[in-house]
Amino acid sequence: MSYGRTETRTRRLSSFFAIATVTVLVLPAGPSAIAADPRPNILLVLTDDHSVPHIGCYGNADVRTPHLDRFATRGMRFDRMYVTAPQCVPARATIMTGQSSVKIGMTRFSAPLARDVLTFPELLRDAGYRTGLVGRTYHLDGHDVIASKETKRVFSEHDLVTFPDRVDFVRIAQGGVGHVDQMAEFLDGTTADRPWFLQLSFDDPHRPLSVDAIDEPHDPREINLPTFMPDTDAVRADLARYYDEVARFDADFGRAMRLLADRGLDGTTCVIFMGDNGAALLRGKGTLYELGLHVPMLVCWEGVVTAGSHAADLISSEDIAPTLLEIAGVSAADGMDGVSFASLLRGKKFYGRKSLCAARGAHGYNLPLNTADFDLSRCVVTDRYKLIYNPLWRLPYTPVDMFGLDLWHELERLHESGKLSPLHSRIYFANERPIFELYDLRDDPDELENLISSPKHASIEHELKATLHEWMILQNDFVPLPIPDLNPFLKR
Repeated sequence: MSYGRTETRTRRLSSFFAIATVTVLVLPAGPSAIAADPRPNILLVLTDDHSVPHIGCYGNADVRTPHLDRFATRGMRFDRMYVTAPQCVPARATIMTGQSSVKIGMTRFSAPLARDVLTFPELLRDAGYRTGLVGRTYHLDGHDVIASKETKRVFSEHDLVTFPDRVDFVRIAQGGVGHVDQMAEFLDGTTADRPWFLQLSFDDPHRPLSVDAIDEPHDPREINLPTFMPDTDAVRADLARYYDEVARFDADFGRAMRLLADRGLDGTTCVIFMGDNGAALLRGKGTLYELGLHVPMLVCWEGVVTAGSHAADLISSEDIAPTLLEIAGVSAADGMDGVSFASLLRGKKFYGRKSLCAARGAHGYNLPLNTADFDLSRCVVTDRYKLIYNPLWRLPYTPVDMFGLDLWHELERLHESGKLSPLHSRIYFANERPIFELYDLRDDPDELENLISSPKHASIEHELKATLHEWMILQNDFVPLPIPDLNPFLKR
């Protein structure tokens, strides 16, 4: 891996974030909060399909997330947190293993994680932690609910379901309910003399989007749309329902935090909240654009993480595993490529990464009829730039989890009738995609101006291609490399 070193320090949140939230209710810690083992408990809370703009504490004034906003005032907000895949299965595999989905062969949806690939909960359990997974399916033992009978037979005959052997406690909440109750059940089995790790996953805001997720829905007419979204009634209604599901999760998150406090565990638990991958919105999930990869992450660890702080450091989902292991006093496994940011949490000097790479693979469970179900794009992200490589450049864009919706069909009709804006026709309905895309994330955060043909950016283009080229070689990537070798059999 080619990581550069840059020294950074945490920065305080702006006064806006400091005053925009209400006082946190702090309950006195009971005897159960004083554990014989000084190592922290660890709670990892994951939402499903949740991009960084969609929380109030990240500057979104439209979505209602009071519990997450309050939580941010107690801990650290990460402004450059990226997952290394824009889909649930490969993204969660990377979080669990500290390795890229390409390296460990987890680029296909519903692939089982191989038994010989270590996860960080296994290492925590070996070190004395009680470990568990509750809530929404954790995605790494296939997907039994939607699997064909042929798939189920293979998983059964070859013993491919591994996580009941990797952790102490596994529960899956069916129908999108019971997540916090399962957390309570796990905590019932914990003792003060043994630290614990729990991954608590939620269904929200994954599609299909509920029409009655909260009692007071967001008004579609009052929300702001990003430039890259066409302003139609259907698009507005869809985004408003997405916000409703984010708000429903926010209430569930508040219940989970109250459960910790009621049991006197909030003072001894490091809580990490993050999205597993980007939102299933236009140019989101399934793409390597910001809405597909850039996710929220908030960390609260009382007495360690500075309240109301934030970090602009470039962080990858590969970095979660080595970080959680380090704060537990456990060495990372051989082969983990992530960079621990435990020193950043502790307010010490942090020597982070200059770049990270991400990969798109097969999505869902359909035949490869469009890029919603199958794509092989790769990208590299730096502090300022992003380069996307589209090997299947002749296949046009199709939105994941959305191409069957009336919303998408309406946009198709508007494009065909010439009533869609030139910008939106170009980014959604071009017959082909560019094989390479280069964006200046500082000056063009919506990724609308492709700089790949700009002479001014030629050296940056080559540098990023070389970085991605190296990563793909070291990860044993099966996709053709972005910088071709000379072919002696071709005339020049």
